[in-house]
Amino acid sequence: MDATLLLFLLLDALQNGVIYGLLALAMVLVFAVTRVILVPIGELMMFAPLSYVWLLEGRLPGTLYLGLAFLLVWAALERRSFRFMARLLLLGAGLFLLALLARGLAPLAYLASLALVLALGVSTYRLFFEPMREGTVLSYLIMAVGLHVAFQALGLVFFGPEQYRPEPLLRGEVMVGLSYQALLVYGFALLAALGLYLFFRTLYGKALLACAQNRLGARLMGIRPEEGGRVAVALASGMAGVAGLLLAPLTNAAYFMGFMLGLKAFVAAILGGLASYPLAFLGAFLVSLFESFTSFYASAYKEALVFVLLLPALFYQSLRTRALEGEE
Repeated sequence: MDATLLLFLLLDALQNGVIYGLLALAMVLVFAVTRVILVPIGELMMFAPLSYVWLLEGRLPGTLYLGLAFLLVWAALERRSFRFMARLLLLGAGLFLLALLARGLAPLAYLASLALVLALGVSTYRLFFEPMREGTVLSYLIMAVGLHVAFQALGLVFFGPEQYRPEPLLRGEVMVGLSYQALLVYGFALLAALGLYLFFRTLYGKALLACAQNRLGARLMGIRPEEGGRVAVALASGMAGVAGLLLAPLTNAAYFMGFMLGLKAFVAAILGGLASYPLAFLGAFLVSLFESFTSFYASAYKEALVFVLLLPALFYQSLRTRALEGEE
């Protein structure tokens, strides 16, 4: 392997690692607050660029109708609180109006796509996870995997099997193999990590951490864990939506793009113990480095080899859990 090839592999690993890291951060954030492993985060990321492409072409995406349906069901569930129900209906009307205005206009289409993903993410949490108040991590995981499969199938129904490549926000290359658009992705990853660090030092961030540590204690202190969960899912959905919009010009957008990205981010989050943001980010880079070099030496087995990384992490977690049970 010469130096040029090594540089390309490292750049590829860096780009993929940043994306896996963003999704892993989103998973750890949601899990820390709600105990939900948000496996469909990859599908939420996929919905953003595909909705953007359809809005640019002057068409209303199927994700808009799905989001509106979810908001209507949510509003029906909140019928005892007329004010909140009215807010949800107004939000749905605003989303529909924004999508109508965004047709053919790139800046508005960006905004509308992101708003769609936010509405879908939060309403999905409200409709499918909040009713399982006493659910275990396993039952949440089963629900999350079911939603992951359903959203991917809906992506195929809404957008078809074709791949789309939206125009990048920044054109040109810094050097061969490194575009300005990729730098934009790296910059967003740094901003997201810094933003999360600062957010958890605010009063609202500490309230979210309180929900993660002790839901009953948080409730006794006047903090509603349900609202904490919605905020965490909204932050995660926003990160996934922006990441999808920035990534699509580099890798194409298609209904299946979120599947492997979500699973590899899941591996990274597991490597971080689903608890540590820095370890999850480092796990993401480990996954991407391993993937990049195995794709060179054993491309036929690269996907399987990446998931082999789960084994030592799960073995370590198993030993750690037994040790804690022994101490108790």
